[in-house]
Amino acid sequence: MTAIRKTLRRLRIDSRGATAIEYGLIAALIVVAMIGALKSLGGGVGGAWSNLSTTVQTKM
Repeated sequence: MTAIRKTLRRLRIDSRGATAIEYGLIAALIVVAMIGALKSLGGGVGGAWSNLSTTVQTKM
C-alpha cells in the first residue's frame, strides 16, 4: 500500500503527465470538431463529385 502512495505522490508532483493529457484532450476535441464539420459537408461534397463524374462521362 505504501508503494502505491509513493507512486501517486510522485505523479502528483510531476506535471509532464498532466500536460500530455491536456494536449491529448485538445487533439480529441479538434478531431470531434473535424468529424462534425465533415459530416455536415458530406452531402454537398458528394453531390459535387457526382456532378463532376457526370460531366466527365458526357464530355468523353
